[in-house]
Amino acid sequence: MTGFGFWRRWAMIAPPFMWLAAFFLLPLGVVAGISLTQSADSIPPYTPLFSSGPNGLESNATLENYRLICQGCVRAYANSLGYAALATGLCLLVGYPIAFAIARAPQSWRHPLLFLVILPFWTSLLIRVYAWIAILQPTGLLNRALRAAGLIDAPILLIYNDFSVVIGLVYGYLPFMILPLYGSLSQLDESLVEAAADLGARPGRAFLDVVLPLSLPGVAAGALLVFIPAIGEFVIPDLLGGPHTLMVGKVLWQEFFDNVDWPAAAAVAMVLVAILTAPLLVVQRVLERGRSA
Repeated sequence: MTGFGFWRRWAMIAPPFMWLAAFFLLPLGVVAGISLTQSADSIPPYTPLFSSGPNGLESNATLENYRLICQGCVRAYANSLGYAALATGLCLLVGYPIAFAIARAPQSWRHPLLFLVILPFWTSLLIRVYAWIAILQPTGLLNRALRAAGLIDAPILLIYNDFSVVIGLVYGYLPFMILPLYGSLSQLDESLVEAAADLGARPGRAFLDVVLPLSLPGVAAGALLVFIPAIGEFVIPDLLGGPHTLMVGKVLWQEFFDNVDWPAAAAVAMVLVAILTAPLLVVQRVLERGRSA
């Protein structure tokens, strides 16, 4: 490769890496550094990571914040993982048939159906969550409809519990599951399904042996797009879950804004990043296998 070709190649691939370093790796390094400091009554509200001492530059790093996380935040991480996993599974169960139906719809219908999928994004998530409060509260639309139909005699508690949190997460992140699934299913070679049918496979067997394996990259991408933001969600559990619903997003808010304990909040965020690394690696492996297949 000539010198000009070498520099032209690097000029094309360097901007994404520079963007990643400037807006992801550098802020992540800053947060990691703050997590090793201690809270202080100053501006910014934490002690310096390094200071000048008799022997020159000395480190003030401490793992105290991570020790406190192990003592008091395990339940928040467990709740967040449970809510996010359940919401991801329900989004897959609901989103796969929808994506499959859109991918099998006539070409003239596909764009309007996709438009309906992304239509909720035209409204703020906060407004949509408040709408769910109006629907699920004891005097809300759903309870009134059930009482009018004679199915219940007294209002059912549908809000400020696990049910309302999961409903909110599924509603908020369902489009993120449908769109990757549609992209994977719409590119499926129909001749493979026809070949399976010609060989005697019933529709269910053809789906399990042909369609589902070929759509796994879309399943993995959709699960990633739902699980990662759901595990750190703050608005939905705070408004629909009430004061007793504890998730990582709520802990971060309390440490940053209520307690003004930036080192503890930074440590909570770094542990969350470490937890999310495992599913990212798993999804990357699944996507690589799908591309190689």
